[in-house]
Amino acid sequence: MEKRLVTRYATKSSDDADENQRRIEGVFEELSSTKPDNVSYIVLRLADDSFVHVSFHNHSDTDVNPISSTKAFAHFQQDHGDRREGDIDQQTATLVGAYITEIA
Repeated sequence: MEKRLVTRYATKSSDDADENQRRIEGVFEELSSTKPDNVSYIVLRLADDSFVHVSFHNHSDTDVNPISSTKAFAHFQQDHGDRREGDIDQQTATLVGAYITEIA
């Protein structure tokens, strides 16, 4: 994969975290339907109601991003600042290693 991104942010409340999670689940439903083969995406909700998104992209910056181009992602981003506490921390990452099995 060409690009690896890790995005972290906190939410203001557990209700905001619940809404955030519902919207992220919508993104996964749409990705499951469209089945892009040039991206992998994992989102974790931590015990403190913060979120970590990890995405692996195998497309150029000029290609359509299969995650952010979904209707569900646009819905997820809508009012995201109102649900979020503080800024978003997004960084590129270097893959050190991976072992991936089917996750449910």
